[in-house]
Amino acid sequence: EAPATNDPIETLKDLAPIIRDHIVVCNIGLPSQELHLIDDQPTNFYMLGTMGLSSSIGLVWLAQDKPVISIDGDGSVLTNLGTLPTIANNATGNYTLLIIDNGSYGSTGDQPTYAGRKTSLAAVATACGCDNVVEVQDKDLGPVLRAAIDSDDMTIIVCKCDSGNIKLPVITLDPVVIKHRFMKLSRPDMWSAAAHIHSAYDARRLAKRR
Repeated sequence: EAPATNDPIETLKDLAPIIRDHIVVCNIGLPSQELHLIDDQPTNFYMLGTMGLSSSIGLVWLAQDKPVISIDGDGSVLTNLGTLPTIANNATGNYTLLIIDNGSYGSTGDQPTYAGRKTSLAAVATACGCDNVVEVQDKDLGPVLRAAIDSDDMTIIVCKCDSGNIKLPVITLDPVVIKHRFMKLSRPDMWSAAAHIHSAYDARRLAKRR
């Protein structure tokens, strides 16, 4: 097996042009900070809390015709293994779960995960009933991700890469702004139906911060 060649931020740099025009739900911590720094898009939903739920939120967002990509980490998926059988039994349409597997909890100090030892997330996903599971080295991710997006099928990609992170600035966008712009572009039907409710609620929240 060929060795991994990139750390997570280099992997995200390579895939940014591929996912730019699609709906993306990105994992808490460094993955969201990295994607925001590399290529901030209004169709990116950055997780600022709720570790392990990037895949779950992406799955909920499937009620439309656009491709949805959830970017998760091996450590995050290990905290919510129930997401894999849920995806296997409920995913329809074009949903891609991309697991950046660097074998560590990168956002909290690179502590090793079990995915870096004996546990294969690709094997776990297959055992849960996911039909399209691909394990790939980071250097080969681009074509595999493009094929998954174009396939109009649920696909889980486990991308093996090296551990290693750099110090990054926090995301300065207000969570309200992240939510509003994401909903307007990714689910205009839902936004139109509930815009007045969201606007009133969020106006009160923002007023309290001032």
